[in-house]
This record gives sequence, C-alpha cells and structure tokens, in this order.
Amino acid sequence: MIAALFVETNGCYFGLPNVDPWDIRRDARLYEGPWPVVAHPPCQRWGRYWGGAPRTWPRLKLGDDAGCFAAALAAVRKFGGVIEHPEGSHAWKHFGINAPPRRGGWVPAGGWVEGEKGWTCCVEQGAYGHRARKATWLYAFGIPELPELKWGRADGDFLRLDDGFHSKEERARAVKTGSCQRLSQRQRAATPVPFRDLLISLAARTEEMVKAI
Repeated sequence: MIAALFVETNGCYFGLPNVDPWDIRRDARLYEGPWPVVAHPPCQRWGRYWGGAPRTWPRLKLGDDAGCFAAALAAVRKFGGVIEHPEGSHAWKHFGINAPPRRGGWVPAGGWVEGEKGWTCCVEQGAYGHRARKATWLYAFGIPELPELKWGRADGDFLRLDDGFHSKEERARAVKTGSCQRLSQRQRAATPVPFRDLLISLAARTEEMVKAI
C-alpha cells in the first residue's frame, strides 16, 4: 500500500487497490502515515514562472505554496517514497537538495543530516508516454536498490511545454510559423500511466519504516 499525495481529484491515482489518494479536499499536508508515499506537491511557485505572467503585479512570492513541498518532503523522509517536481525546481536549492544532471542517473541528494538515504535524478516523462518531453526531477528516500530509468533525451516528436508568451510579437510569430502547438494546462499536468506506475513501484520498494526526522 502507498499513499499518493497532492494528486488530481479522480485522476490516475484514484481507483487503484494499492493506493490511498490524497487530493485537495483531503489536504495532503495532514498525512500522518503509515504508508510510503508518492508526492506531487504543487509546483507553480517553484518553477521558472514562479512570479506569474510577465505582467503580473505585484509579483508572486517564490516558494509560496502554503507549506505543501515542505510537508511532502517531511512525509517522504519519515515514511519513505518519492517526490516528483519539474526540472529546475527552485525547491531543490531552497531545501538544500543537490540538482541532478540532465543526462540522468541517481546522485546523492545531500542537504540533510541523513542525506545518504536520499537520492535524486532527472528523467523525461516523454519516455514514459507524455506528449511533451517534460523533464522531471525526482527525490527518493529510503528506497533500497534504486533501478535504472530511461535516462537522457527521450526519442520522438514532442509538443512544447512552455507557458505563455512574453509579448504580442512573440505570440504573433509563433502563430505565423505554426510553432505554437502547446499543451493545455491539464495536458501539461497530466501524469502518464506508465510514469505513475514507475513512481508507485519506487515507493513500493521502500523499507517498512524510515526513521523519523
């Protein structure tokens, strides 16, 4: 049994016999165990566009996610499991986690008194069925014998994942050239079933209990 934290209501983690899904209505910040977790904490305030759209004023605050990432990190370090966040997430630096190489491979996460139990990597969800490459950082804790993943640049033709345009001129050029084939917000956020199954399998490897912080 695993707990899926910060997941979409009635999304791909719902209806599975071995998964306890925590959506916005259950408030995953309140999770108290006992199962290992797969966590998808909100990334809007940690990503490249954390400040909002170019014309957003006043600018939004970096890391202002109401404590969601901190709660996910505490849960993973207490019960074991894995966190998923976009490649380049500012949460890694903020919480003292090493940035993994884009080429792939598990590297020590560091940044904590028992950091030797934590590992991080970069993997593209496009290799697991996403319509975009969607480079993703994973943070794994308490998982013995971490497996090899599909490292590096995924093969295939992928749609763009970028958010918005920086000017009317940029948008006009994209429309004229046909390069604006971007995914909707829902499509960007979607977790492909093969990638979901990978994350569940990682959490399932977790030791029965990881020493609390």
